[in-house]
Amino acid sequence: MGKYFGTDGFRGEANVNLTVMHAFEIGRYLGWYYGREHKARIVIGKDTRRSSYMFESALCAGLTASGADAYLLHVTTTPSVAFIARADDFDCGIMISASHNPYYDNGIKLINGRGEKMDDEMLNGIEAYIDRANAGEKDSLPYATKEKIGRTVDYAAGRNRYIGFLISLATRSYKGKKVGLDCANGSTWMMAKSVFDALGADTYVIHNNPDGLNINVDCGSTHIEQIQKFVIEKGLDVGFAFDGDADRCLAVDDKGNIITGDHILYVCGKYMKDSGILGDKKIVTTVMSNIGLYKALDELGIGYEKTAVGDKYVAENMRANGHILGGEQSGHIIFGRLANSGDGILTAIKIMEAMCESKQPLSVLAAPVVMYPQLLKNVVVDDKDETLNCDEVKTAVAKIEADLGADGRVLLRKSGTEPVLRVMVEATSHEKCEECVEYIIAAMRDCGRLIKVK
Repeated sequence: MGKYFGTDGFRGEANVNLTVMHAFEIGRYLGWYYGREHKARIVIGKDTRRSSYMFESALCAGLTASGADAYLLHVTTTPSVAFIARADDFDCGIMISASHNPYYDNGIKLINGRGEKMDDEMLNGIEAYIDRANAGEKDSLPYATKEKIGRTVDYAAGRNRYIGFLISLATRSYKGKKVGLDCANGSTWMMAKSVFDALGADTYVIHNNPDGLNINVDCGSTHIEQIQKFVIEKGLDVGFAFDGDADRCLAVDDKGNIITGDHILYVCGKYMKDSGILGDKKIVTTVMSNIGLYKALDELGIGYEKTAVGDKYVAENMRANGHILGGEQSGHIIFGRLANSGDGILTAIKIMEAMCESKQPLSVLAAPVVMYPQLLKNVVVDDKDETLNCDEVKTAVAKIEADLGADGRVLLRKSGTEPVLRVMVEATSHEKCEECVEYIIAAMRDCGRLIKVK
């Protein structure tokens, strides 16, 4: 990860860590970079945060000042920007969103012309340009003049094109299916219902009244209990919860059970295998996926890969190895033949496909995945690498791994931005998880490296 851009864009509190000048400078650099040999075309989307409009204007100012044309999708989802960037031959796409973060945060996500997260080389170039500006150096990038100055273009038609794409994916009508949607007062607030209505579902929606300040507030995929309650109260067949920019989706089955990203990978993977689509391809997961998923996949004879945490790494593995399904426990699910990144509404459609084609409720489809209790604690240490290499810690981890055997696992993971180690244990009971985590933390204390447990 770079100085400004993490695995999911440049994110921070609006006008504190992420300012309008940052947005302007990002626009300046992108407009210059892609406009060196032709008139650059860059598509922009935003979520419902109040500050998204401010950042949209700043990005447009930077882009057009460098000579690029900025095409505005207005309030839309991150996956729609990725789709339009690829389908309509844009040089790149920009999404203004802080995903599941609170309204006062915002972010700038960059997407290349193939609909993938932007490569590190480009991000490094932008960061260097921002640093030069912060240092007060004279702007080295030329400004466009006269007829070369860029323009902004209303491109709401692109959003409609994406909706049409989603509708075209359904294999059959959803007539008779009662579907609940939690739109998180975010990007899907109008789009998701339009899609499910068009496919014939009886659609019930909550949290679809954004006011600029209520995105993700006690709703959406980070507060799955809301759609759980809604599904039970209304007697729905299924419920889907999106995050603020709809690049991820979690579900609730007909009995009110939470369907995590791991469950979704299993349900869709089994359906794809049974349909002959998956073939000998593996499912790509991250190291945070539950051991219950792996045991269920083993029963089906479906192979799997494990990557570092982040859908960016899942996508990289899928591209490198030709896999067609992957994702995270948090609900970022990638269907490789249809998209190059996570797409919440697309994920919901694929779950509906598995339900409709099998003629079984989601509770039955997901039942083989028996999730193991999992406990994660964040431990502040004075040196992450030294702590991981401490003999006491290595001995403690080895002892726990031997004790758990095939009925659990241990994961120690470094935070990318803080002096924190994440200690995670899966076991057959919550009590066992707590015992094992505390044993490892005690070893860190014995090393003299532990500062505090968050």
